[in-house]
Amino acid sequence: MDMQRNNRIGIASALGASLFFTINDTVIKFLSGAYALHQVVLIRSLVAMGILLAIVVPLTGGYRQLRTGRLHLHLLRGGFVVFANLTFFLGLAALPLAETTAIFFVAPLVLTVFSVVFLGEYVGPHRWGAVVLGMIGVLVIVRPGSDSFQLAALLPLAAAFGYAALHIMTRRIGTTDGAMAMVFYIQLVFIVVSTGFGLVFGQGALAQDTSTSLDFLTRPWGHVPVADLPFFLIIGAVSFSGGFLVSLAYKLCEAGLAA
Repeated sequence: MDMQRNNRIGIASALGASLFFTINDTVIKFLSGAYALHQVVLIRSLVAMGILLAIVVPLTGGYRQLRTGRLHLHLLRGGFVVFANLTFFLGLAALPLAETTAIFFVAPLVLTVFSVVFLGEYVGPHRWGAVVLGMIGVLVIVRPGSDSFQLAALLPLAAAFGYAALHIMTRRIGTTDGAMAMVFYIQLVFIVVSTGFGLVFGQGALAQDTSTSLDFLTRPWGHVPVADLPFFLIIGAVSFSGGFLVSLAYKLCEAGLAA
């Protein structure tokens, strides 16, 4: 009974996270024409961290829930999510939102395979059939070898593998640490990495405009007008909310099911 309840909560959490991440992706696509990726991510993560530390953690058990004896695994998980975000949003800058999202939908399929290989979870024939059909669908969208093939299409595909690896780590860490701790360390990694990118590219000396993706990654930081602040507040809030829900989902139920 407890397993069934956990599965229901996990699936509901995964669906809620998908909604929040869709909002996040849409707003970042909108902001990608004016700001550098690392600037967007840094501001988003600072907002998310502020919500976490100033409001949510004090109201849900205090700061002791952020303690961990598995810092190295949190950092590795953070590396996977940075890779997934970097490749996804670079692809999003170069491709239409619908196409980027459609290619990224291979992530649950990859995660299903990873859950068998790395976690030993059981996947029935119906799920394997869905994996095969999904892979065929991605090949149809990406069209490798055709004249219409774009290298940028490989970016959301790479992001899907990073996302799958991220949630394999979520399952491992979730045996000892809570969702709040996982959100905290993810945002901390985002802040450190995006600050590093900002120090390298923020002045614009290394800016490259040979492609939309490179421009989004290397352009200098820009002034944020008051009119744009609500967008950053929105992505900060949905980043925290989506991160918490997806961590909870993969903590409570099998990776193949939550996918």
